[in-house]
Amino acid sequence: MLTELKISQAIEGLRRKEFSAEELTQAHLKAIEALNERLNAFITVTADYALSQAKKADEQLAKGDVKPLTGIPLAIKDLFCTKNIKTTAASRILENFVPPYESTVTQKLLEDGAVFLGKTNLDEFAMGSGNLNSAFGPVENPWKRQNDDDFLVPGGSSGGSAAAVASAMAMGATGTDTGGSIRQPSSYCGITGIKPTYGRCSRWGIIAYASSLDQAGPMGKSVEDCAILLQSMAGFDPKDSTSVNKAVPDYRKACGRSLKGMKIGIPKEYRVVGMSSEIETLWQQGIRWLKEAGCEIVDVSLPHTKYGLAAYYIIAPAEASSNLARYDGVRFGRRVQGETLEALYSNTRREGFGAEVKRRILMGTYVLSAGYYDAYYLRAQKLRQRIHDDFLQAFQKVDVLLTPTAPSAAFAKDEHQLDPVQMYLNDIFTVPASMAGIPGLSLPVGLDHKGLPLGLQLLGRPFGEESLFSVASSMEKSANFQTKPSLYVGVKS
Repeated sequence: MLTELKISQAIEGLRRKEFSAEELTQAHLKAIEALNERLNAFITVTADYALSQAKKADEQLAKGDVKPLTGIPLAIKDLFCTKNIKTTAASRILENFVPPYESTVTQKLLEDGAVFLGKTNLDEFAMGSGNLNSAFGPVENPWKRQNDDDFLVPGGSSGGSAAAVASAMAMGATGTDTGGSIRQPSSYCGITGIKPTYGRCSRWGIIAYASSLDQAGPMGKSVEDCAILLQSMAGFDPKDSTSVNKAVPDYRKACGRSLKGMKIGIPKEYRVVGMSSEIETLWQQGIRWLKEAGCEIVDVSLPHTKYGLAAYYIIAPAEASSNLARYDGVRFGRRVQGETLEALYSNTRREGFGAEVKRRILMGTYVLSAGYYDAYYLRAQKLRQRIHDDFLQAFQKVDVLLTPTAPSAAFAKDEHQLDPVQMYLNDIFTVPASMAGIPGLSLPVGLDHKGLPLGLQLLGRPFGEESLFSVASSMEKSANFQTKPSLYVGVKS
């Protein structure tokens, strides 16, 4: 079944002419047709565009003009601007926005031959941990608990991308990670995802949530697939002032390297009250796998980790408040008329933004106000520096840190929806790395007692993605995670 192939396998199959790019794309479009009505992973499906790209890919393959991703069907989070294709950020305010330009990351993927199947659903403006905040409806996790048909969340904000990959509607996908929005949905959906170092992938053409935290990254069926995708996505971009001019190594070659002599840090602060005992058991199993691979295990401390979530939910809404001020109904996006200019602004934003976006704008505006800037925002920035310094000190002793990705498996749609604080706590293990700007990777390592996937997280030095891929590929081999979700389609070629 073509949809069951990993990107690494499909690349070889296309080059050996075992199947065509058009057949590969058709198989995934059929999977979307079969599952998307239920999962709601895609906001926009670009079938005609995908098939035209696939035909071009077959022409290139016939000529031997092969790029790294020629003919590979991908899903694109609907936060990346795509030229002449609707880009909504899952918000009513951008419901009919069609960009006249391509984001740098998606342009790089296109230049490397990728085929775009469509734009995936997300929490509105990437604000959420369950993909329940989209203006186009929630995304359903393709996994089911044993003997239970409850609607489970896929995680957020990149839940549509995670669900699309997990259910085999796409071979891989782009995501963005502000406080865990690649890693946490990857854990909930039983796939692999990596947030690279801040500045490794260009943010140009990605609709902003929190500019000092947002970072693009890939989501895939395997560690190697993520390495292949990141190779194409990464690189310096002069259009992005936060992009770092640093050579991109061969990430795929890092997969499978020997781990002998590597030091793996275990931060004591990641053992928190309320964490599932099954996650603790898998964490210990991960430690044993790494010992068997020749690693030395070292206990480390990240003392300011406990403040990470609180500081994040001051800094991120503050930046969101500033970034979302541009959506006023005047220049682009939805416009709701009013008798005065102020009424136009108010009407447009009231109807255009969802409840969670409004909540974060209000929080951000509050902490930036004259009476509270020093008390909240400035203190949060100082804490952010302390968190960053904690990681750098730890990396003087170890090469990589191993932690859980999320405090639980995927939960049902109605379990935490009425409690925003409980939803925010789902990011407790992922937020510190985002605050520090370091790379983090999540991979599936086992199932809980209800048959849902659980992930472990690897954190590395700035621009230490190679080490993460090396360690993750070893753990992936040991875990041998092969289970498929309940809502999964493999369409025969």
